[in-house]
Amino acid sequence: MTRKGRSSAAATVAGAAAVAVVLALVLADRRDEFAEALRAAPLWVLLLAAALQVLALVTRCEAWRTCVAAAGATISRRRLFRAGGLGNLGSLVNANLGAAARIAVLRRSAPDETPRIPALIAAEIPIITIEAVLAALSSFTLVGPLGLPWWTPLIALAVMLGVVTVLRRLAGRDHGFCRGLAVLRSLDGRTRVIALVLIAVFAQIARNWLVLHALGVDASVFDATAVLIAMVVLAQLPIGPSVGAAAVVVILGSDGVALTAAAGVLLTATGTAGALAFAGWAGLDLLSRFRGGGRAPVAEPSAPAARPVAAPVAVHS
Repeated sequence: MTRKGRSSAAATVAGAAAVAVVLALVLADRRDEFAEALRAAPLWVLLLAAALQVLALVTRCEAWRTCVAAAGATISRRRLFRAGGLGNLGSLVNANLGAAARIAVLRRSAPDETPRIPALIAAEIPIITIEAVLAALSSFTLVGPLGLPWWTPLIALAVMLGVVTVLRRLAGRDHGFCRGLAVLRSLDGRTRVIALVLIAVFAQIARNWLVLHALGVDASVFDATAVLIAMVVLAQLPIGPSVGAAAVVVILGSDGVALTAAAGVLLTATGTAGALAFAGWAGLDLLSRFRGGGRAPVAEPSAPAARPVAAPVAVHS
């Protein structure tokens, strides 16, 4: 690891420890309630929540494939998904680390079939921008829980519309960083990415709502949406796996700290299980490649056909 990477990892460990200590202090007098809440969730709910996480990861990976292909990549879907599944392990620590890991794995596995790193970095931007626009449209769900001014969602939406306008203009250039924005040039490309991101976002909202209701938290779909926005925002901070508990407590802590903290822990656990399942498939697929499984047999070159030998011609004197 580079010095910057070690510093980032150390900051994440410190941040996660700090959040864990704060939650432990808050839950000191509510240990029994917290433990009871963790046991309350049925197993089928946890399995379904993990499956929804896998759906969100796979769908977002397909959106990433669309952006990378528009930037000039010729890598197959299977190999790109393999890189995405392995790279997503970094997201368990930090969202930015996850994106960097996906790009690193992709470039290392297919350097001749993928664009350069600046274009790959830019290929993440259309997805992030769509998610940010959806968050701005849904930011009214944060007004009540966080006590924000009513006009905050309007400002957020105006800012994101300005960002989209700038990106559309940059997408017209076909070199370097801007090449990664090529998916924004076509209506079909934009529509496909938007649809895939919507599926991923709705799967995450459904997962939040399912786990919250399984533990008895009186949460609406809007509350589940607010929790997702808080998770995305807090994931940019170096607090590691404690994002789930922190986000749920911040948004729904008034319903009971022990209950909401338990819901956050289960969201983190099911999210981790989904990411590990996706990465497990990627690892097994990569292993089968090294063992020769799943590859088409290579045809042996056929021997050249023997040329007929011309019969000797008798010469009469």
